[in-house]
Amino acid sequence: MGRRTLQASSVGIQAIKRAIKRKKWSQDLLAGRVGCVRQTIGQHLYKGDPIDEDYFLAICQELGLDWQEMIVKEAELSTEDDLEIKDLIADIRQRIEPMVKKECGKMRVLDMEQDIALGEIYTDVNILENLTAKQRLGLEDLHCLFNSKLADFERLGWGKAQKRVSGLEAVQGHRKLMIWGKPGAGKTTFLKYIAMECLAERLGTDCFPIFLSLKEFAEKPGKPELLHYINHKFVDAGVKAEIIEKLLNHGKALILLDGLDEVLEKDSHRVISQIQQLADHLHYGKNQFLITCRIAAKEYLFQDFREVEVADFDQEQIEVFVTKWFQSKNPVKAEKFIEKLADNEPIQELASSPLLLTLLCLVFGELTNFPQNRAELYEEGVDILLKRWDGKRGIERDQLYKNLSAKRKEDLLSLIALETFRQGNYFFKQKVAETYIAQFIENLPDAKSDPEALRLDSEDVLWSIEANHGLLVTRAKGIYSFSHLTFQEYFATRKLTLNPTTETLRELVSHLTEKRWREVILLAVEMLEDATELIQLMKQAVDQLLAEDERLQEYLQWLKAKADSLEEEYTAKDIEQITERFSFLAYIKSNQPKIRHLYLYLEFQLDLGLDYLDLHLYLEFSLCLYLDLDLFLLLSLSLDQKFTNLLNKIPPSQILLKEELQSLFAERPDPQNKEPFKQWQKENGKAWAEQLRQIMITHRNIGHDWQFNWQQKDLLEQYHTANILLMECLGREAVIDRGVRAEIENTLFLPISN
Repeated sequence: MGRRTLQASSVGIQAIKRAIKRKKWSQDLLAGRVGCVRQTIGQHLYKGDPIDEDYFLAICQELGLDWQEMIVKEAELSTEDDLEIKDLIADIRQRIEPMVKKECGKMRVLDMEQDIALGEIYTDVNILENLTAKQRLGLEDLHCLFNSKLADFERLGWGKAQKRVSGLEAVQGHRKLMIWGKPGAGKTTFLKYIAMECLAERLGTDCFPIFLSLKEFAEKPGKPELLHYINHKFVDAGVKAEIIEKLLNHGKALILLDGLDEVLEKDSHRVISQIQQLADHLHYGKNQFLITCRIAAKEYLFQDFREVEVADFDQEQIEVFVTKWFQSKNPVKAEKFIEKLADNEPIQELASSPLLLTLLCLVFGELTNFPQNRAELYEEGVDILLKRWDGKRGIERDQLYKNLSAKRKEDLLSLIALETFRQGNYFFKQKVAETYIAQFIENLPDAKSDPEALRLDSEDVLWSIEANHGLLVTRAKGIYSFSHLTFQEYFATRKLTLNPTTETLRELVSHLTEKRWREVILLAVEMLEDATELIQLMKQAVDQLLAEDERLQEYLQWLKAKADSLEEEYTAKDIEQITERFSFLAYIKSNQPKIRHLYLYLEFQLDLGLDYLDLHLYLEFSLCLYLDLDLFLLLSLSLDQKFTNLLNKIPPSQILLKEELQSLFAERPDPQNKEPFKQWQKENGKAWAEQLRQIMITHRNIGHDWQFNWQQKDLLEQYHTANILLMECLGREAVIDRGVRAEIENTLFLPISN
C-alpha cells in the first residue's frame, strides 16, 4: 500500500499562501520546519497536487490552520477531470499499441525457427506467495515433502509442497510486486502477457502498460533517470511528455520492470535507487509496479513491495502448453507427447521448467518421440542453462568465478552431485556444498590460500551457480538441492563415466538392485564411450545373486525346461502381445521367444506365460488348493463349463493327458448337490488336488510347489529387477560389443550350469 496523501483545495491554497506571507516565512523556511523539500510546497502543494499526509498536517500545524478546512472534499473532485483522464488513457493505448505489440506480442526462444504470437503459446503462470528460499525447514522436513524414504523419492514433489495462486490473481491483489523465479521460469513472458492484457483492457483496471527492460535502461548512454527514460520512450511513440506526466501523477500506469538480475554490478545501485525513488514518489508511487528477477541474484529489498515466486509448471500447465505448442502444426503430436511424457518421470520432471519444456517440444516436434539417448537430451538442457540462455539474449553477467569455463563448471557440479548422491542426500546444507566447492576451486589459478578467503569465495561461487544458471537452488533457508533430481543423476553419472576405471564401473554395479541408482546406471550405459565392460559386470552380478542357492538354481532350471517345451507353441502374435505389455523386452535383439517365456514365468504373469490349456488347468488347480469351500462352490459351475471347453482343445498328441483329466474330474460329485459335494471335498479334496498336481507336472510341467522362504523370495525379486534393468541397458543407444550382447541375450534367466 502507498502512503496516504492529501490534496489542498483552491480555497485552502490561498489560505496557506496568506498564512506564509503573514508570518513572513519563505518556502524554504517552512519546508525546513516541516522536514520536506521546497518543491513539495512550491511545485506540488501550490499546484493542487496531492502530497504526503504527514507533510500536509505538519504545514497546517506550523501555520495555525485547520487541515480539514484546507483539503479537497471527495464531493469536490472534478468529474470532468476523471473523464479527461479516461480519454487520455484511451488515446495513449492507441498510440503505444504498435510499440507494445512489438515488444511484448511475440516470443522466440532457443532454436525456434520464427517468432510465435504470445497468445498462441502463453500458459497461465502460478505464484508461490511464500518464497521457497525463506522457508525455515530442516532436512527431515524436506524429505517428508517427498515421501521421506529416499528409495521412493517423489521426483515431482515441489508442485505439491506449497499453495499456489494464479499470477493474474497476484497482480490484481498487490500494487507492488517483486517477482522472483528460476532461470527459464517464464518471468519475462509473464510480464509481456500482463502488458498485452493491460493494453487490451482485460485487467479490470483503467491504466496503460509501461514495459521496460532494466538491462537496456542500465546500459542507455548518458545514464538517464528512470522517469526521463520512460518519457523519452513514449515521446518516440508519439505521446507528449506532459500527458505521461499527468497520467503518472494520477497513478494510471502499470510499470513492468523486467530482468533486474540482468543489470551489471556497476549499474546495480543506480538502477535500484531509481526504481525505489519512483515507487516512493509522492504521486508516481500510486502507479502499479511489477519487477522480475532471478532467484538468488541479489538480496534486493524494495520497500512496500510484496515478494512472490514463480512456481514450476504442474501437470495441467504442461499439458496446456504442449497442446498450444502443437495445435497449429500437428495436434496429434500433442496427444503423443503427453502420453509418452506420462511414462517418463525423469523427462516429466524437466518439463516443469517452461524453458526446458520448450526444448522438449522442439525435440519432439522433430522426432515424434523423446530421444532414445536421454543423456544427450540432458546435456543439451545443461548447455542451455550454462551458456545458451544468456548468450542468445546478449546478457553478460558479473562472474564471481570467471576462471571457471563451462566445462569446469560442469566438473564442479559433477563433484557435488556424485558426493551428495552417494550419501543419498537429495538435499544438503549450504556449508556442505561450500566445502565441496572449496575443495574444487583451491587448485584453480589465482585461488586464495587463506581459509577464510576461500570460504567466502565458495559462498560467492555457490550464489553464482544458483543465480546465473539455476542448476543448484535453495529449497529452504540454508539448504540446497539440484533444481531437478534428473540433473543430479546426470552430473553424478558424468563424474563416474568421464574417465572410467574398472573400480568406478564396479561401484555402479554394486548398486544394481537399488531403485535410486537405476537412472544413473541407464545414463552410464549411454555416456560411456564403450559400455561393454559395464554390461559384462552387470551380467556377472545378476547371475551371482542366485548362484549360491541350490533351490533357486533348480527353479531357474525348471523355467528353462518349461520355456523350451513351449517354444514351438508360441506364436508371433503371442510375442507381439507380450512385447507390447512389457516394452523393455523389445530391446532384446535376438528376438528369442525363450527369453520372453523365462521372464514371464519369473514375473508370474501366467495369463500370458502359459497357453490356453496350461492357464485353465492352473486356475482349476489353484482353486482346489487355496480357495475356501463356499467360494469354490460359487465358481465350480462356470469352471466345469470351461473345463469341458478346455478338454476339446487338447490336441491328439496329448490324448493321455485328456484321458487322465477326464477320469480325474469324473470322480467329483456334481457341485449342484452341495451337501454331498461338501462331504466329498472334506474327505477327498486334498488327495484329489494332489492327483491334479501330479498330472500337471507329468504332462505340462507346471504345478510345482517351490515353497520359497522370504529370503529366497527377496533374492528372486532382486534378480527379476536386475534382469529388467540389464535388458533396458541393452536397449539404450550404447556401444556394446556384438558378441558380448549376443552371449548375454542367450543366457538371460538361465541357471549357472547353462
